[in-house]
Amino acid sequence: MNNPAHTARSEAAGPEAARTLADPDTPFAVVDVHKMRRNIDRLATRAEGLGVGLRPHVKTAKSLGVAAFLHHGKPGPVTVSTLAEAEAFADGGHTDITYAVGIDPHKLPRVLALLGRGVTLRILLDSVEQAESVARASREAGVAVPTQIEVDCDGHRGGLKPDAPELVEIGHVLHEAGCLDGVLTHAGESYFAYTPEEQRLAAKNERDTAVRAAERLRAAGLPVATVSVGSTPTAHAADDLTGVTELRAGNYVFFDLVMAGLGVCRVDDLALSVVVTVIGHRPEYGWLVTDGGWMAMSRDRGTSVQPQDQGYGLVTDLDGHLIPDIVMTAASQEHGTLTARDGAPLPELPIGTRLRILPNHACATAAQHRGYHVVDSTRTAETAPQIEDFWTRVTGW
Repeated sequence: MNNPAHTARSEAAGPEAARTLADPDTPFAVVDVHKMRRNIDRLATRAEGLGVGLRPHVKTAKSLGVAAFLHHGKPGPVTVSTLAEAEAFADGGHTDITYAVGIDPHKLPRVLALLGRGVTLRILLDSVEQAESVARASREAGVAVPTQIEVDCDGHRGGLKPDAPELVEIGHVLHEAGCLDGVLTHAGESYFAYTPEEQRLAAKNERDTAVRAAERLRAAGLPVATVSVGSTPTAHAADDLTGVTELRAGNYVFFDLVMAGLGVCRVDDLALSVVVTVIGHRPEYGWLVTDGGWMAMSRDRGTSVQPQDQGYGLVTDLDGHLIPDIVMTAASQEHGTLTARDGAPLPELPIGTRLRILPNHACATAAQHRGYHVVDSTRTAETAPQIEDFWTRVTGW
């Protein structure tokens, strides 16, 4: 595979020695590069059509190997969820990074160190106390820390309401220190928007909230360079981003069963899976037992609140073809239980059979693994799918 990120490969002997999905010890994570690139191209085309920049969130993949496909093989703007990601991506040549988690003042020395390396690292906050800490650290270091104010568009997590009196106060504190960059919001509740119209309205509300906050700051004489919005559902549903400068999303690179359940993607678009092995039969219970438990899949049960509960994941054969009516319905630490849905018969799967499990939540499942074995579903193989690369993941905070 012509992969612009081959330098991000693991040096571990095991992943490098593996040639097909029949080789590594299970469980292990797999990325289908064909589906991943298709997902990436879809949102890039959409952002271009909406007239906004795209700042992909790398928190899902946490991989320089994946990121190499985000901006045509070159480092480009990214969003991160940890300073460990920021540092790793800076090491990989990325110089335009937004750290989209409210800043802990204790972490400001690491932020300043990255700025000192020539990285434009924007940080996020939503309180006067945080703003004063950032302003003080900036003055002491003689380096302005570009900072965005988090705005709450739907009550999902952090941020200020756009009409909160503290918004302008924070803006003044940051501006006086040369730190005010703009505003950022995230429509987290869009993960519970079950129709295209609900998703479109969530995207409109996300945009309107961010633009309203920016207008309040500008009306107070404060500069607002960045108006940042985005989540995977709203990024794919937005039809008007007037007033917005950039779009963020992360899950879309891999997608998952939650996104498929919302109709944002098809099950066939899921680029991440976990290979497991059948290790037991319990016909008296209607079970097949695998060696992939919640340590391989995570405990995320995001589809349980959707019309179609997909358990811990859907099941495919090793080539990635969906096995109808079979679901991973239970998990202990290192055991997964597969059952048939609605009384369907269990397939004959001997001990040692390898399967792939499609996850509920790509971010949570990916976090269970140190890297990805890379395959390309457009390439046929006489035996098991060929492993074309191994991409490591960033870990820690």
